[in-house]
Amino acid sequence: MTVRQLSLPELVAACAASGVTGVGLWREPVQRYGVEAAARLVREAGLTVTTLCRGGFLTAVEPDARRAALDDNRAAVDEAAALGTDTLVLVCGGLPPGASDLHAARERVTDALGELAPYAAGRGVRLAVEPLHPMYAADRCVVSTLDQALSIAGHFPAEQVGVVVDTYHLWWDDRVAADIARAGEQGRIHSFQLADWVTPLPAGVLNGRGQLGDGAVDLRWFRARVDAAGYTGPIEVELFNEELWGRDGREVLAETVERYRAHAT
Repeated sequence: MTVRQLSLPELVAACAASGVTGVGLWREPVQRYGVEAAARLVREAGLTVTTLCRGGFLTAVEPDARRAALDDNRAAVDEAAALGTDTLVLVCGGLPPGASDLHAARERVTDALGELAPYAAGRGVRLAVEPLHPMYAADRCVVSTLDQALSIAGHFPAEQVGVVVDTYHLWWDDRVAADIARAGEQGRIHSFQLADWVTPLPAGVLNGRGQLGDGAVDLRWFRARVDAAGYTGPIEVELFNEELWGRDGREVLAETVERYRAHAT
C-alpha cells in the first residue's frame, strides 16, 4: 500500500531491485491480477508474502450481513494460503449503523473468530487482530488498544489468533510497552508495522500516515520493545499517504528503505 501507484509486477520488480525480500500485499490488487498468478509472480522473483491485508469487518448484527462477512473472511484465508503467507491481518470493523455499544461489537468479533480461527488453522494461516487508533472506532475498528486486541485473541490458541503492533495506531498509548511485552510472552505478535504520525491530519484522516522520521513516533523505541518481546518476524512499512502516492513509486520505495535504516534499526 505504501507504493500502491505501482502495478503488482512493477512492485515485485522494484522490491527485488531494492533488496527488499518480503512484501505485504492487499487483497484488491491481488484479486485484480489473479491470486494464483500473483503467487507465482512473487515466488519467481524470490520474494515472500509477509502478510495479506485485510480480513475483518466482523461486527454486523443482521444475520445475512454476518454470513457474508464470514464468507468473505474464509475467502481471504484461502487467498493468504495460496499466496504462501501464514498471516491474515484483520481490521475488525466499526459500529453498525445506529449502534453505540462497543462492548457488544467486540463480543461479535470474538464470536466470529470462533468460527474463522479453526478454518484458518486448517489452511496454515494465522489471524492477526490489528488495533486501530481510537479515531477509527466508530467506522473501521472497535478494537483500539493492544490490550483489547490481546483480550480477544486470548480466547484462542496463540498459533491461531494474535495481534498486529502498528506504530501509527499505538504510539499514543502509555500502556503499550507492557502490552507488547505481554504479547511477546504469549507468542501473539504476528505482525509489526511502521508508520509515523504527522500533523496537521489531512481531510478524511485515513490517508495521513507519515513517512518514517517525519512525525511524532519514536520508531526505534517501538523496535526495541518488539525485539525485546522476542519477535523475529518481518517488519512492514505501511503508509497511506496521498503525497507519496503522487510520486514515482520506485523513488518512494528507495526512500522508505533509507528511512527504515535511519529511524528503525
